[in-house]
Parts: sequence; structure tokens; C-alpha cells
Amino acid sequence: MGASKSVPQNSIHEFTVKDIRGKNVDLGIYKGDVLLVVNVASKCGLTNINYTQLTQLYNQYKNKGFEVLAFPCNQFLKQEPGTSQEAQEFACTRFTAGYPIFQKVC
Repeated sequence: MGASKSVPQNSIHEFTVKDIRGKNVDLGIYKGDVLLVVNVASKCGLTNINYTQLTQLYNQYKNKGFEVLAFPCNQFLKQEPGTSQEAQEFACTRFTAGYPIFQKVC
């Protein structure tokens, strides 16, 4: 077997992402927190349970250095067809998501 190529080891804290309004967010602001980074979709068969559990988990641990970072994604079977803003409105209205929801990643 040949030698594997070295892959740079980047920390999540080195990345910048777009918030729901399109502004840059340096993920370095979450340094020291435990992060759960998830892609979310409003048309998935597991949407209700996933969002419900994410909200419960976040509410239970948000004051203990825990953050949920949600990224709407239409990559899997086109289950997030709306805009970033529609995904945020859905999560915040229907599931009272208090954690940050970022722009759609695809």
C-alpha cells in the first residue's frame, strides 16, 4: 500500500460561516464550549423528533458551555427546499429553537 497523504488538521474554531442574515461569524467565539454541529431539514421524516430533541438538549445545557450550531441543508433528498430564513422561521416558530441557525450550506 502507498503512503497516505497528510491532511491539514484544522480546528472548527478556525472557520468563518455565514449567519442567517449573511454576516460572517468567526467560530472562534465558541472556543471553550462543547459544540454540536448539525445539518437540519424541515421536510425530513425525523424533523419533529430531531428539532424537539435539539431544543431540549440545548435548553438543558446552554448555561453549561454547550452550543448547538444548526446548518440547514438541502443535500439529502432535497429535504430543506426553502430559504435560510424560512428554515430559521420554521425552527424558531414551531420548535422554539434558541440556538443559532446559519445560512443553508447547500
